[in-house]
Amino acid sequence: MNDLSFLCNVPIAHRGLHGNGIPENSLRAFEAAVAAGYAVETDVRLAKDGALVIFHDDTLLRMTGDGRKVIERTLKELGELRLDGTDAILSFPEFLTALNGRAPLLLEIKDVPETNAKEYVGKIAAALEGYVGEYAVQSFQPAYVKAFKKLRPDIPCGILATGSEKKSDFGGSPIWKLKAYAVRHMSLNFWIKPDFISYHFSDLPTRKTEKFRGPILAWTVRSEKEETRARLFADNIIFERYLPAFRNGRTVRAESDVRSGNFLFRK
Repeated sequence: MNDLSFLCNVPIAHRGLHGNGIPENSLRAFEAAVAAGYAVETDVRLAKDGALVIFHDDTLLRMTGDGRKVIERTLKELGELRLDGTDAILSFPEFLTALNGRAPLLLEIKDVPETNAKEYVGKIAAALEGYVGEYAVQSFQPAYVKAFKKLRPDIPCGILATGSEKKSDFGGSPIWKLKAYAVRHMSLNFWIKPDFISYHFSDLPTRKTEKFRGPILAWTVRSEKEETRARLFADNIIFERYLPAFRNGRTVRAESDVRSGNFLFRK
């Protein structure tokens, strides 16, 4: 398996470096993160025609005003929408071409229950064939992590978890408490054998993370105060709304290409 150190060396920009008119998961947000020297976190999900796209939410409403789900729109239809009225939604191949190995990537495979898990994960693995650059894959869905590890055992694969799940997070499932328990305690780790864990910073530490011997990432950190707490229990942070300093002696806030007020918040 590849060296995991890139997951711990540089703070990871959540959905790119967004704010002050730059939408999350947009090309401008990713370019800003690259220019600042951060690693990049983003989200991959499916469109109606099977295309892979970069988008966080299950529905398009918050970012585009369209009330439908991403899976209910084709790539062409998605291309006609705009993130916060400005930037285009990127396809996954467009994203990979734009980044081109210029920053480490942390790719979250979003849950798409309407599709076959193996085929979905297989498409993502195929799209990454030949990609030059460091990257890792993570998901809340253990089956996705297991499937990707089987296809690409050389790529770091991690499990996402939190101790703060709600019934709405599971589509109102009658067994949501059971599912929430499984997420919180990462109950299937013995099966998927994750290479790293991404856990909500406010829920750290846990018995599982304390026993885990691989890297721990803390999400989503939004201030220096939260970062200070998160780093007591985690090897690195996934951040937004402020500019964290590197731990290798270089301070991003001092860089002339990233003004201190430019990326401190978004709605």
